[in-house]
Amino acid sequence: MFDVATAAVEGALAAGARYADARVMTTRTEGMRAQNQVVESLRQDESAGVGVRALIGSSWGFFATPCLDNASARAAGAEAADVARASAMVAGPALELAPVTPAQADWSSAWEEHPLQIPLEAKADLLVGVTRASQDAGASLAGASYAVWDTERWFVSSEDARISQRIVECGAYMEAIAVGDSETQRRSYPGVLGQYGTRGWELVRELDLEGNAVRIAEEAQALLRAPQCPAGTTDLVLGSAQMALQIHESVGHAIELDRILGWEAGLAGTSWLELARLGELRFGSEVMNITADATLPGALGSFGYDDEGTPAQCTDIVRDGRWVGVLSGRDSAALAGVAAGGTVRGDGYSRLPMVRMTNVGMLPGTSSLDEMIAATEDGVYMDTNRSWSIDDKRLNFQFGCEIGWEIKGGVLGRMLRNPTYTGIGPQFWASMDLVGNETERRFWGTPHCGKGQPVQTGHTGHPAVPARFRNVRVGVRG
Repeated sequence: MFDVATAAVEGALAAGARYADARVMTTRTEGMRAQNQVVESLRQDESAGVGVRALIGSSWGFFATPCLDNASARAAGAEAADVARASAMVAGPALELAPVTPAQADWSSAWEEHPLQIPLEAKADLLVGVTRASQDAGASLAGASYAVWDTERWFVSSEDARISQRIVECGAYMEAIAVGDSETQRRSYPGVLGQYGTRGWELVRELDLEGNAVRIAEEAQALLRAPQCPAGTTDLVLGSAQMALQIHESVGHAIELDRILGWEAGLAGTSWLELARLGELRFGSEVMNITADATLPGALGSFGYDDEGTPAQCTDIVRDGRWVGVLSGRDSAALAGVAAGGTVRGDGYSRLPMVRMTNVGMLPGTSSLDEMIAATEDGVYMDTNRSWSIDDKRLNFQFGCEIGWEIKGGVLGRMLRNPTYTGIGPQFWASMDLVGNETERRFWGTPHCGKGQPVQTGHTGHPAVPARFRNVRVGVRG
């Protein structure tokens, strides 16, 4: 595979590229879903091919082919150079690349039980059993699913980088739906549409889907009877699963340097951040500390090297409430005058790599969920995202959660249905005054982050803890 990638790079250089890199990728995926005690779908896919980038003047060119012979790869490199040359006819300064030491490396994620080696029958029994338990507990509808990815990459660049990687990822999800006279209510587990990581089937076992099936069914039914979340301004406590989504939408996408520079505007636009204010802008309160860390073992946004050959790293994004870092590639980093961030990844061999989130997450504080509730005289505790809406600057947002609870006098009270909250990014984060501690930190994984046109799906991670926010508008509907 290194020979194929090398041929692609040589083809691009021979056709006039001043820099080129190529990725050979093979990917195996598997997923199953059960609905109401019946396996509804099973998919098993394999793909393989080589994608090559070529840089000429101000522009990239990209070309991909599923043919893994040297002649086809060399031809793909030449095509990529032709695309770059045509693009460079639009006047612009030569595109520079931030320096990266070329690596010769072999890296793999870790797993105990390879998920593709677990018998399909055992996986089906798990999903069917989970939906049976939820329906036996009264759920009108019950679903469960899992997904697996096994991806190998061989990367070669004209700077003599030569890197092989293998990443195994998996995770699972389940939901229970209760149907009432005038509405339906859903409870899901775990997290936002499931929990996923760069681990083996042991991750799914640890989720204990069977042990939570009855609980979520009962909570879905209880929500039908629960009072509506009242509208007003109050203190808000968010569980770590909802915090993961809050970080993803209002921090993660906003700090992507291609959005900040105006290079990328697909799927909810650009960013409210201005590069000139990097290092001085106050993003939130002094207890807000965010990093982008691709080195966290087992987290979904972890890897050894990105798709430009830049090593995985931990980057400070917000430190003591101040905006100090971005997610960048070699080209955007050079333009911005910052170090290459190692966050460029492509959705398969046939997609041009772009800036993607790694593990963008909150560093823990010194509080706990119990302490936050006890310290809150009047408020609402919400968790597990149900809906989200954010403007094209990643600034104004409204989120709905599956479940909420009233807080009165420091005590968790009655369940609330259809809880929502709204805010403006820097004002909302400035109101955060309590952050959960290390024991409550969890690496949430979301394998369905969309970006780009044509759209690419990215795997991102979000370490998160519970947190409290003061004077937030809740109960907004419509």
